[in-house]
Amino acid sequence: MTLYSKIIGTGSYLPPKRVTNQELAVQLAEKGIETSDEWIVSRSGISARHYADPAVQSSDLAVEAAKRALEAAHLTPGDIDLIIVATSTPDHFGGFPSTACVVQRKLGIKNGGAAFDVQAVCSGFVYAVSVADSFIKSGAHKNVLVIGAEVFSRILNFDDRTTCVLFGDGAGAIVMSGSSEPGILATKLHADGSHGDILCVPGSVTGGVIEGSAFLYMDGQAVFKLAVSVLEKVANEALEAGGLQSSQIDWLVPHQANIRIMQGTAKKLGLPQEKMVVTVDQHGNTSAASIPLALDTAVREGRIKPGHNVMMEGVGGGFTWGAVLARM
Repeated sequence: MTLYSKIIGTGSYLPPKRVTNQELAVQLAEKGIETSDEWIVSRSGISARHYADPAVQSSDLAVEAAKRALEAAHLTPGDIDLIIVATSTPDHFGGFPSTACVVQRKLGIKNGGAAFDVQAVCSGFVYAVSVADSFIKSGAHKNVLVIGAEVFSRILNFDDRTTCVLFGDGAGAIVMSGSSEPGILATKLHADGSHGDILCVPGSVTGGVIEGSAFLYMDGQAVFKLAVSVLEKVANEALEAGGLQSSQIDWLVPHQANIRIMQGTAKKLGLPQEKMVVTVDQHGNTSAASIPLALDTAVREGRIKPGHNVMMEGVGGGFTWGAVLARM
């Protein structure tokens, strides 16, 4: 019997503190930085974002999303034998112990299953799903918890209005399990390190001291041009690998970064806007968390149903990009 992997549960979590564009504009004005709701919405489609409290880490958001995904999948934490967390904002400096191991501990999982992090920034979730798919199809793991979790507010420069208004905190999770029916139909991953400088945190650490900047830097125009170009191509690659036409996509769930990029991708794929899941207006760019957040929202609202063909795709620093074609 051929073994496939399938998404059997979704979950998400946003920290309670919600900051609207108007509220953020007032806060920035106190620092002498001018912006407005109209300026932010017209350039990104974002109306609000959520910020985690100082004591809250990525693992805390991840655990809440994971609990909801496990409940939806009708599984217990002990059923999970692999945890993959996609994050660019791990709990610990240097990334160890991994946020995945922290999540494993906080969920009370003591079965010796594997746990590790994936770092591909905003493409991290599709990278993690692809890895989980391979592990499940190989028979190495049965039930995999895949999480995207970020506290991007920690690396934002609030003196730079071109970036600080765009990002937020949150987490999304899915449970993937072995199945006799096709679930993940295809995955395609890419990277081009020559574009690493257009979206990055350029600082480094020597002797315990940060050298350079520890804040996110983005060349918005360069990222926009590259994103629009690669997203259409990788989506078509996934469709070809999965044996489907774009007309067979029931839902497009893109990385929630910029509404203009998202609309451009849907148009190039010949998909009507009503087939695209949009949540960026409510939580901004949550990096690796954005796709599973949007996926869970659409599932819980009853839009994405069992049997639907869903295209998930994202781009991120590195420069990385990828797509996952799934049948729910």
